[in-house]
Amino acid sequence: MVTYAMVSSEPTATKKKVPRGIMKPRPVSPEMQDVVGLSEIPRTQALKRTWAYIKENDLQDPQNKRDILCDEKLKKIFEGRERVGFLEIAKLIGPHFL
Repeated sequence: MVTYAMVSSEPTATKKKVPRGIMKPRPVSPEMQDVVGLSEIPRTQALKRTWAYIKENDLQDPQNKRDILCDEKLKKIFEGRERVGFLEIAKLIGPHFL
């Protein structure tokens, strides 16, 4: 004999998940605050806002979109470099999380 269990379609009450790791808001350096606009932000959002800043200010190299041409604000967070490859951005913003 086969029995079937009744499954309720009502959602169960779950605890609100506490963000951890790269999703947890962390304080950032003043230099990073100038770019992202917040004093505390998760890494994922910081990377997203950094990209938004780059696109808003047209800082991608027109010849090679993989390269970022740094303005004064970006130079402060990218170790004073004139150009940065797009794959380096996540690594270079790391030290700005306090």
